[in-house]
Amino acid sequence: MFLGVIVPAGAQVSIGVGLPGVSIGINLPVYPQLVRVPGYPVYYAPQMNSNYFFYDGMYWMYERDNWYASTWYNGPWGLVSRDAVPLYILRVPVRYYRQPPTYFHGWRSDAPPRWDEHWGQGWAQSHSGWNQWNRGAVPAPAPLPAYQRQYSGNRYPPVQQQQALQSQNYRYQPREAVVQQHYQAQRVQSPPAYPPQGAAPASRGQPQHGQQGPNAQGQDYRARGNPASQDGKRGQAKGHEQGDQGGGERNR
Repeated sequence: MFLGVIVPAGAQVSIGVGLPGVSIGINLPVYPQLVRVPGYPVYYAPQMNSNYFFYDGMYWMYERDNWYASTWYNGPWGLVSRDAVPLYILRVPVRYYRQPPTYFHGWRSDAPPRWDEHWGQGWAQSHSGWNQWNRGAVPAPAPLPAYQRQYSGNRYPPVQQQQALQSQNYRYQPREAVVQQHYQAQRVQSPPAYPPQGAAPASRGQPQHGQQGPNAQGQDYRARGNPASQDGKRGQAKGHEQGDQGGGERNR
């Protein structure tokens, strides 16, 4: 439930990560053990019976010949277009797939899956050289969102709270375009954060000229009065004061 809407299997969207809600038949009651794949900026879950990875600030799952991604360890999961899956995920050797599909059999365990053969000529042409890279210039892995360990079982947050918790506890900036675009789309779709404790509630109605809207960065939740309304109130007060003075003179 990245963006709150379910998409059918096989659907693709412009940012590469599909709208969430796809059921992939997995449920993690606790945060999984993640171990770095040697020589890759990717983590895998050796104790899981699933093809489960972490890369560039997101969790990735390969299931039924589809890739899924989530910013939280137990989803909800969004479908990822084949053309948008980061190459470092696709380069992970076969041996780190804990539940390899049958078509992996016979492939070298120390080499990436043969995606170009499996997904066909069209994909291979648009991803020429996908399995060739400078192994001496591999980027550093993203830090694990370890704060999520405290949210297990009944404490696992609903999707409405996940983005707020992520923003508060995980400052990593992704390097992959597909992950950057997903983070941006998630921020746009997330509800406005609650005002800080002790702050006055925001005034109702549309933001005035020069004020930031509810989704703007650096939002000021302090209530601001309408200058015109305040001028009117001052004018009314002045009129009452003059009226009182006039009445006093007449009574003298």
